[in-house]
Amino acid sequence: MNIFSYFYSIIHSFYHYYTMKTILSKITLLLLFGALLSCTKDFQEINTNPNAPVDVQPSLLLRKVLFDYNEQMSYEGFVAGNLLGQYFTAIDFNLFDRHSLTEPQYGGNAWPFIYANLRDNEILLQKSRTNPAFAVYEGPALILKAYMAAALTDLYGDVPYSEALSGKSGVILPNYDSQEAIYTAPGGVLENLDMAVASIKNYKGATKLEGDIIYSGNLTKWILFANSLKIKYLMRISGKADVKARLQAVYSEGSFIKAATDNATYQFTASQPNNFRMATARIGDYNLFIMSKTIEEILAERQDPRVAVYFRPTATDPKIYKGLLNGPDASKLSISVSNYSLSGAIFRENSDKLNANYMTAYETSFWLAEAAEKGFIDASAKDWYEKGITQAFAYWLTPLPADYLTRPQVAYKASGQNPIEQIITQKWIASIDNGYEGWIEWRRTSYPKLKTISASLNSNLIPVRLPYPGSEAALNAAAFQAAAGKTNGNSVNVPTWWGTK
Repeated sequence: MNIFSYFYSIIHSFYHYYTMKTILSKITLLLLFGALLSCTKDFQEINTNPNAPVDVQPSLLLRKVLFDYNEQMSYEGFVAGNLLGQYFTAIDFNLFDRHSLTEPQYGGNAWPFIYANLRDNEILLQKSRTNPAFAVYEGPALILKAYMAAALTDLYGDVPYSEALSGKSGVILPNYDSQEAIYTAPGGVLENLDMAVASIKNYKGATKLEGDIIYSGNLTKWILFANSLKIKYLMRISGKADVKARLQAVYSEGSFIKAATDNATYQFTASQPNNFRMATARIGDYNLFIMSKTIEEILAERQDPRVAVYFRPTATDPKIYKGLLNGPDASKLSISVSNYSLSGAIFRENSDKLNANYMTAYETSFWLAEAAEKGFIDASAKDWYEKGITQAFAYWLTPLPADYLTRPQVAYKASGQNPIEQIITQKWIASIDNGYEGWIEWRRTSYPKLKTISASLNSNLIPVRLPYPGSEAALNAAAFQAAAGKTNGNSVNVPTWWGTK
């Protein structure tokens, strides 16, 4: 072989090698492409876990909404609502207690969990309307929708409602509805309660209401719950709307919560996962919340024995219950927890005696007392007022002193007392476990008389609404700007539609 033949054979070998390699590479690519086509064809089936649920049973949704909403609101009420309502004072990490509400710390942003539960409840409602086997859930779902929508608008004012929860329909930037419309327009709070009662009364199916941790599936008691809510919400808007005929109709029918056995509540357990959250909070977090000076004075004026349930005596003197003016500037004060009253054992060691509170007989009685006093219903305001006090003492596991109803600050209309102030104050005292209710009622009635706080970050004004969260400005900018424009730039000092403050 000469030199030319030698080089030719080498070149030919390289050419053959790389040609075959290219062919093999192309074949490999074709095979891979075919495999990808084959995978794409059955992609969803191949990548679906056959053991994972693709839908949720309505019983699980109902239980989830009932527990999660009120577990979160009970916590939120303790760490934020009870500061605004001046039941508790926060002694540190307390920008919220000083009324810088755009800087929530332990609580003060109820928006996300209310909307999350409204969304889950809407899924439940749609299931009840599209599958006849689930029709039993329609009434309770409508009641819960009314309840949570009212809570949301009572806290914030105008909020996304009619266009909210419509992401699947392509509405991802919902406009804000007025508070008046949320209460009174078709599909609003009051109409949903009417439809709920009609749905329950018309239900003839055999399916039981499962997942009901409030009434164990008793639909009759759900009607009582709905009608008590009608009384509450009609009274809440009574300063802006003529509600007399509707209130009298509900009252005359008599189908509302009258006894503790009909309360829309569930009891927390002593241990996780169904416990009251503050019962297992770090002791350092728990000790941040002490008795407010406001509730100290109101309970002391009445010599109210519920003080021993709500609070502990001071560590320095077991006979003394002592509160602190809300909103202290911790950087300028030396505060020793031992000098003040911490919240009571029912919120900590004995929290299995504490209820998550939707609606109660005592609250209904106080609403009816106010309605009677204002001439909206034909009834004795004094009787309903005294009934409400008696029920509230029983709710808080406290014997009613024999002379309590005749004491100067308590006896109805005695010594020139303002009866509306008496009714609202007694309801406020009992509502320490009920989210933001004490603060909301103060905004409506100006009672009880709350105090100017110690070191205000809000120009010595008590806020009358929660601010829209920053997420709205970022994610729903146009609608947020329109709503903010109606509240002086998202100010916490602009009252809601029904508010007097």
